[in-house]
Amino acid sequence: MMHSEKEFIFGMHPVIEAIKAGRQIDRVLVKQGLRGELYHELMKVINELNVPWQVVPLEKLDYLTKKNHQGVIAWISLIEFQDIEKLLPMLFEQGTDPLLLMLDGVSDVRNFGAIVRSAACFGAHAVIIPEKNSARITADAVKASAGALNSFPICRVPSITKCLTYLKESGLKAAAASERASEAVSSSDLRGPLVVILGSEDKGISRELLDISDITTAIPMAGSIGSLNVSVSAGVLLYEIMRQRGL
Repeated sequence: MMHSEKEFIFGMHPVIEAIKAGRQIDRVLVKQGLRGELYHELMKVINELNVPWQVVPLEKLDYLTKKNHQGVIAWISLIEFQDIEKLLPMLFEQGTDPLLLMLDGVSDVRNFGAIVRSAACFGAHAVIIPEKNSARITADAVKASAGALNSFPICRVPSITKCLTYLKESGLKAAAASERASEAVSSSDLRGPLVVILGSEDKGISRELLDISDITTAIPMAGSIGSLNVSVSAGVLLYEIMRQRGL
């Protein structure tokens, strides 16, 4: 799949200037083994402004563009991320019970878009994703969200474990959705301030998040497949939360 060069910028100086200018950067790809003065300047601005980055082989960069990328490509974010530590107090001030979704390793862009669409439809207030190991917000993700990504709050955090601890300390109950849970979603108390955690389809929710969750809940299955697509699970859980809240 070839990408439009409108989705990214490349070259040391253009990437450094874009970060300094405050462009919303999804993540920076840096060639393995890159060195030199400009590289150190790049890493300085990346670290100062907490821009997500990853080391990749040269082949990855050459695949994205045939032009002189100098070992650096920055994906441009199509949305502006929100700060959960600013958003949460606003929700409490409005007198509402916050309802947040936290995605642990959901990397498929269409699943991500569909989850955001469901979150917007069922009255959630934000989706929280980690800086690493999450879906990039591409045109495909926006399309799968039916445009919801253009206006729905997405919060990107360096550590979802630390973020979950912050949410719990702020009075939210943490409910982890796992097919291995013994308690059905209809039997779980999902009222009040709540964060629902959904895991990746291959690995599920990490042990450290499960350990600090208050509830582990499952969607009952009648068929033989055993698990739902993560975006379908999100819709079912959000509907049940809406039902329990009497909406």
